[in-house]
Amino acid sequence: MDSKELQDLKNRYGIVGQDENLNRAIGTAVAVAPTDLTVLITGESGVGKENIPRIIHQASRRRTGKYLAVNCGAIPEGTINAELFGHEKGAFTGAVGERKGYFEEADGGTLFLDEIGELPKETQALLLRVLQNGEYMKVGSSKVEKTDVRVIAATNVNLAYAVSTGKFREDLYYRLTGIQIGIPALRDRTKSDIFLLFRYFSRDFADKYRLCNVELSHEAIGALTAYRWPGNIRQLKNVAEALTGVESKPLSQLSQTVEIGVSTLMKYIPQEKDSLIPAVATQNSGGSMSDNDKQMIIKALLDLKQEVDRLKGIVEGGGGSPRIMEYAAPEPEEQNGDQPEEPESLSMKRMGDDLIDRCLAKHNGNVKEAAAELGISERTIYRKLAKRKTSR
Repeated sequence: MDSKELQDLKNRYGIVGQDENLNRAIGTAVAVAPTDLTVLITGESGVGKENIPRIIHQASRRRTGKYLAVNCGAIPEGTINAELFGHEKGAFTGAVGERKGYFEEADGGTLFLDEIGELPKETQALLLRVLQNGEYMKVGSSKVEKTDVRVIAATNVNLAYAVSTGKFREDLYYRLTGIQIGIPALRDRTKSDIFLLFRYFSRDFADKYRLCNVELSHEAIGALTAYRWPGNIRQLKNVAEALTGVESKPLSQLSQTVEIGVSTLMKYIPQEKDSLIPAVATQNSGGSMSDNDKQMIIKALLDLKQEVDRLKGIVEGGGGSPRIMEYAAPEPEEQNGDQPEEPESLSMKRMGDDLIDRCLAKHNGNVKEAAAELGISERTIYRKLAKRKTSR
């Protein structure tokens, strides 16, 4: 397949990028398409694995047959067998009639089983039988059915590890891995692909809603391509559409593009380790936060620490609440010997005693009601009254 044919194929399926590994994956898909070999597509979630089975189907002799895609991880374990192989009437509660399964529906065509690593062990055994001789039985039936289906599977988990831990059948693993096509993660592709994908998704969104095209500054492009994109193409598409929808403006004769700088772009790209604080990069910072942002965060942390220390002092001062501490400081610790109290401590102590006395008078000496209004324990009031009586 020459470069023109490859590019035409990419355009047909909306595949963007010139990464060598991506091109190799597409070339392998076209090469194995004329056969009926089972194909396993591997790659992280969000890399675009769903395009490969469509390419294989359309380039195969089965292209006139049905193409069905099934997400195995989205089907409950209790119904997966019935979904794949069908069921007879009355096979289980709710089976009010006979139902065809995906293997029967896709007879003569192609069945794409995504997230195959999520299949239960029982279903794995049934799938192995279909792959070996095309035979299966509907749930609730003893009749052997036949099907002629090309199976293409995909997974974002390490099946070899799943085999070693007993979660995936070894015989099914070897049956599936005859032909493997790996789709590279976005961070492993050529950096220019990241920008090409961003521009593709952004302009597609802008055309749909008649918005100005987004143009990234040189620094913004650098930050875009430096990010690891753990969510791969799916994450990049969401960022491109969100940024375009918020930062762009309606298309007009006077305005057709909007330039986006690095600080604006980084509002839409989360920091590593799933931080809730967006990373703000500058031209000279190499992707780190600016000094102003650092100072703001440090100030916020210091203010928070002061507030925590204040509340800690309230609790350790005898159970008082913030509203009390506006008028009365925590009771000072008992002094060793007969050392006199400092004037300021004595004054604040008297303010606290006076507040308690007024509240007791308001509630006719009811300690429980006074404590409830002041937000302190009854024991604190009794202790203060007893200490005042002793000092007399």
